[in-house]
Amino acid sequence: MSDLSRRELNRIAREKTLLDAALVVFARAGYSGASMDSVAAEAGMTKPTLYKYFDSKEALFTAMMEARRDDMLLAFDDLTPAMMVRQLHTFAWGYAKIVMRPDMLSLARLIIGETQRFPEIGRAYQASGPDRVFEGMVEYLSVLRDAGRLVFEEADLAAQDLWGLVLSGVRTRALYEPEWVPETDEISRAVNNGLRVFLRAYSADVEADLVQLETVITA
Repeated sequence: MSDLSRRELNRIAREKTLLDAALVVFARAGYSGASMDSVAAEAGMTKPTLYKYFDSKEALFTAMMEARRDDMLLAFDDLTPAMMVRQLHTFAWGYAKIVMRPDMLSLARLIIGETQRFPEIGRAYQASGPDRVFEGMVEYLSVLRDAGRLVFEEADLAAQDLWGLVLSGVRTRALYEPEWVPETDEISRAVNNGLRVFLRAYSADVEADLVQLETVITA
Protein backbone atom coordinates (compact mmCIF):
# COMPACT_ATOMS: atom_id res chain seq x y z
CA MET A 1 0.00 0.00 0.00
CA SER A 2 1.41 3.42 -0.95
CA ASP A 3 2.01 6.23 1.53
CA LEU A 4 -0.72 8.19 -0.23
CA SER A 5 -3.19 5.36 0.34
CA ARG A 6 -2.24 5.19 4.01
CA ARG A 7 -2.72 8.92 4.35
CA GLU A 8 -6.10 8.71 2.65
CA LEU A 9 -7.24 5.87 4.89
CA ASN A 10 -6.05 7.80 7.93
CA ARG A 11 -7.94 10.88 6.76
CA ILE A 12 -11.15 8.87 6.28
CA ALA A 13 -10.82 7.28 9.70
CA ARG A 14 -10.24 10.63 11.41
CA GLU A 15 -13.16 12.22 9.61
CA LYS A 16 -15.45 9.39 10.71
CA THR A 17 -14.25 9.78 14.29
CA LEU A 18 -15.02 13.49 14.16
CA LEU A 19 -18.47 12.97 12.65
CA ASP A 20 -19.35 10.33 15.25
CA ALA A 21 -18.19 12.70 17.99
CA ALA A 22 -20.23 15.51 16.46
CA LEU A 23 -23.39 13.41 16.63
CA VAL A 24 -22.75 12.70 20.32
CA VAL A 25 -22.25 16.39 21.07
CA PHE A 26 -25.11 17.72 18.95
CA ALA A 27 -27.47 15.09 20.38
CA ARG A 28 -26.44 16.04 23.91
CA ALA A 29 -26.27 19.82 23.64
CA GLY A 30 -28.36 20.72 20.60
CA TYR A 31 -27.12 22.80 17.71
CA SER A 32 -26.87 26.09 19.58
CA GLY A 33 -25.25 24.50 22.62
CA ALA A 34 -22.66 22.47 20.74
CA SER A 35 -19.17 23.87 20.23
CA MET A 36 -16.16 22.94 18.16
CA ASP A 37 -14.20 22.63 21.41
CA SER A 38 -16.59 20.01 22.77
CA VAL A 39 -16.56 18.03 19.51
CA ALA A 40 -12.76 18.00 19.43
CA ALA A 41 -12.66 16.84 23.05
CA GLU A 42 -15.24 14.11 22.41
CA ALA A 43 -13.17 12.88 19.45
CA GLY A 44 -9.93 12.97 21.44
CA MET A 45 -8.38 15.39 18.97
CA THR A 46 -7.21 18.97 19.09
CA LYS A 47 -9.34 21.86 17.93
CA PRO A 48 -6.83 22.77 15.14
CA THR A 49 -7.14 19.19 13.85
CA LEU A 50 -10.92 19.51 13.77
CA TYR A 51 -10.65 22.74 11.80
CA LYS A 52 -8.46 21.01 9.21
CA TYR A 53 -11.48 18.89 8.33
CA PHE A 54 -14.38 21.27 8.98
CA ASP A 55 -13.95 25.03 8.97
CA SER A 56 -17.12 25.84 10.93
CA LYS A 57 -19.81 24.33 13.13
CA GLU A 58 -22.24 24.71 10.24
CA ALA A 59 -19.97 22.68 7.91
CA LEU A 60 -19.51 20.01 10.58
CA PHE A 61 -23.25 19.73 11.20
CA THR A 62 -23.98 19.48 7.48
CA ALA A 63 -21.35 16.78 6.98
CA MET A 64 -22.69 14.84 9.97
CA MET A 65 -26.23 14.86 8.60
CA GLU A 66 -25.09 14.04 5.08
CA ALA A 67 -23.23 10.97 6.34
CA ARG A 68 -26.45 9.61 7.88
CA ARG A 69 -28.39 10.52 4.77
CA ASP A 70 -25.95 8.64 2.54
CA ASP A 71 -26.25 5.57 4.77
CA MET A 72 -30.01 5.59 4.25
CA LEU A 73 -29.67 5.83 0.48
CA LEU A 74 -27.19 2.97 0.06
CA ALA A 75 -30.09 0.70 -0.88
CA PHE A 76 -30.69 2.81 -3.99
CA ASP A 77 -27.10 2.85 -5.26
CA ASP A 78 -27.94 0.28 -7.92
CA LEU A 79 -31.22 1.34 -9.48
CA THR A 80 -32.39 -2.12 -10.54
CA PRO A 81 -36.15 -2.33 -11.18
CA ALA A 82 -36.09 -6.12 -10.94
CA MET A 83 -34.83 -5.78 -7.35
CA MET A 84 -37.48 -3.24 -6.36
CA VAL A 85 -39.08 -5.09 -3.46
CA ARG A 86 -35.77 -6.06 -1.88
CA GLN A 87 -34.40 -2.54 -2.33
CA LEU A 88 -37.48 -0.97 -0.77
CA HIS A 89 -37.18 -3.34 2.18
CA THR A 90 -33.46 -2.58 2.55
CA PHE A 91 -34.12 1.17 2.42
CA ALA A 92 -36.94 0.97 4.96
CA TRP A 93 -34.80 -0.96 7.43
CA GLY A 94 -31.76 1.26 6.83
CA TYR A 95 -33.94 4.28 7.52
CA ALA A 96 -35.39 2.68 10.66
CA LYS A 97 -32.00 1.70 12.07
CA ILE A 98 -30.72 5.25 11.75
CA VAL A 99 -33.67 7.40 12.79
CA MET A 100 -34.60 5.16 15.73
CA ARG A 101 -31.13 5.31 17.24
CA PRO A 102 -31.27 7.02 20.66
CA ASP A 103 -28.72 9.66 19.61
CA MET A 104 -30.62 10.50 16.42
CA LEU A 105 -33.90 10.74 18.33
CA SER A 106 -32.24 13.01 20.91
CA LEU A 107 -30.86 15.20 18.13
CA ALA A 108 -34.26 15.45 16.46
CA ARG A 109 -35.93 16.41 19.77
CA LEU A 110 -33.37 19.13 20.40
CA ILE A 111 -33.68 20.49 16.86
CA ILE A 112 -37.48 20.61 17.20
CA GLY A 113 -37.08 22.49 20.48
CA GLU A 114 -34.67 25.03 19.01
CA THR A 115 -36.44 25.87 15.76
CA GLN A 116 -38.89 28.31 17.33
CA ARG A 117 -36.07 30.58 18.52
CA PHE A 118 -33.58 29.67 15.79
CA PRO A 119 -35.49 28.79 12.59
CA GLU A 120 -32.24 28.60 10.63
CA ILE A 121 -31.30 25.53 12.68
CA GLY A 122 -34.45 23.74 11.54
CA ARG A 123 -33.79 24.74 7.96
CA ALA A 124 -30.20 23.48 8.14
CA TYR A 125 -31.33 20.15 9.62
CA GLN A 126 -34.03 19.72 7.00
CA ALA A 127 -31.81 20.69 4.07
CA SER A 128 -28.82 18.55 4.99
CA GLY A 129 -30.74 15.43 5.99
CA PRO A 130 -34.45 14.79 5.31
CA ASP A 131 -34.66 16.87 2.13
CA ARG A 132 -31.74 15.02 0.54
CA VAL A 133 -33.16 11.63 1.49
CA PHE A 134 -36.48 12.66 0.03
CA GLU A 135 -34.83 13.72 -3.24
CA GLY A 136 -33.17 10.32 -3.49
CA MET A 137 -36.48 8.57 -2.89
CA VAL A 138 -38.21 10.64 -5.58
CA GLU A 139 -35.46 9.82 -8.08
CA TYR A 140 -35.58 6.12 -7.29
CA LEU A 141 -39.37 5.85 -7.47
CA SER A 142 -39.36 7.74 -10.77
CA VAL A 143 -37.00 5.12 -12.22
CA LEU A 144 -39.34 2.37 -11.07
CA ARG A 145 -42.34 4.11 -12.60
CA ASP A 146 -40.53 4.55 -15.91
CA ALA A 147 -39.65 0.86 -15.83
CA GLY A 148 -43.31 -0.07 -15.34
CA ARG A 149 -42.88 -1.40 -11.80
CA LEU A 150 -44.91 1.31 -10.05
CA VAL A 151 -47.94 3.34 -11.09
CA PHE A 152 -48.42 6.92 -9.92
CA GLU A 153 -48.73 10.42 -11.33
CA GLU A 154 -46.61 12.45 -8.91
CA ALA A 155 -43.37 10.99 -7.59
CA ASP A 156 -43.13 13.36 -4.65
CA LEU A 157 -46.51 12.26 -3.31
CA ALA A 158 -45.57 8.59 -3.70
CA ALA A 159 -42.31 9.27 -1.84
CA GLN A 160 -44.20 11.02 0.96
CA ASP A 161 -46.47 8.01 1.28
CA LEU A 162 -43.52 5.60 1.43
CA TRP A 163 -41.77 7.71 4.05
CA GLY A 164 -44.88 8.06 6.17
CA LEU A 165 -46.03 4.48 5.94
CA VAL A 166 -42.89 2.65 6.95
CA LEU A 167 -42.26 4.22 10.35
CA SER A 168 -43.93 7.53 11.13
CA GLY A 169 -46.22 6.28 13.92
CA VAL A 170 -43.49 4.48 15.84
CA ARG A 171 -40.96 7.28 15.41
CA THR A 172 -43.43 9.99 16.42
CA ARG A 173 -44.22 8.18 19.65
CA ALA A 174 -40.51 7.66 20.35
CA LEU A 175 -39.83 11.36 19.78
CA TYR A 176 -42.42 12.53 22.28
CA GLU A 177 -42.11 9.68 24.79
CA PRO A 178 -38.34 9.39 25.37
CA GLU A 179 -38.83 6.68 28.00
CA TRP A 180 -40.59 4.44 25.46
CA VAL A 181 -38.18 2.21 23.52
CA PRO A 182 -39.88 0.05 20.88
CA GLU A 183 -38.80 -3.55 20.53
CA THR A 184 -37.36 -4.73 17.23
CA ASP A 185 -40.53 -6.73 16.59
CA GLU A 186 -42.63 -3.57 16.91
CA ILE A 187 -40.44 -1.69 14.44
CA SER A 188 -40.53 -4.70 12.10
CA ARG A 189 -44.31 -4.80 12.28
CA ALA A 190 -44.55 -1.13 11.32
CA VAL A 191 -41.96 -1.31 8.52
CA ASN A 192 -43.33 -4.46 6.92
CA ASN A 193 -46.95 -3.35 7.11
CA GLY A 194 -46.02 0.03 5.64
CA LEU A 195 -44.34 -1.67 2.69
CA ARG A 196 -47.39 -3.89 2.15
CA VAL A 197 -49.68 -0.86 2.06
CA PHE A 198 -47.30 1.00 -0.27
CA LEU A 199 -47.17 -1.91 -2.72
CA ARG A 200 -50.95 -2.32 -2.66
CA ALA A 201 -51.28 1.37 -3.54
CA TYR A 202 -48.58 1.70 -6.19
CA SER A 203 -47.34 -1.66 -7.49
CA ALA A 204 -48.04 -2.50 -11.12
CA ASP A 205 -48.20 -6.19 -10.12
CA VAL A 206 -49.54 -6.17 -6.59
CA GLU A 207 -49.90 -9.89 -5.95
CA ALA A 208 -46.47 -10.84 -7.28
CA ASP A 209 -44.75 -8.05 -5.36
CA LEU A 210 -46.54 -8.89 -2.11
CA VAL A 211 -45.44 -12.52 -2.45
CA GLN A 212 -41.88 -11.34 -3.05
CA LEU A 213 -42.04 -9.07 -0.03
CA GLU A 214 -43.06 -11.93 2.24
CA THR A 215 -40.14 -13.94 0.89
CA VAL A 216 -37.77 -11.08 1.67
CA ILE A 217 -39.25 -10.60 5.15
CA THR A 218 -38.87 -14.26 6.10
CA ALA A 219 -35.43 -14.73 4.52
